[in-house]
Amino acid sequence: MVVIRLSRGGSKHRPFFNIVVADKRIRRDGRFIERLGFYNPSAKEGEEGLRIAQDRLTYWKSVGAQASPTVDRLIKQGAKAAA
Repeated sequence: MVVIRLSRGGSKHRPFFNIVVADKRIRRDGRFIERLGFYNPSAKEGEEGLRIAQDRLTYWKSVGAQASPTVDRLIKQGAKAAA
């Protein structure tokens, strides 16, 4: 199954997450199919903390990819911020 999930990057105590489409069987930070955006939980004021390519997200959901609960929350948060 294909999932849309977070892949951790950054350094110790400074997390940075890529929002990726990956096979469910591959480890969290392993190989992925496509990168859809990023989430930076430690973004300062004036910095971009969340970016998601909505067109690619719509495509992957249309072909059956399941988003993780955290990614679902971020999608809703991003939609609310854009509106």
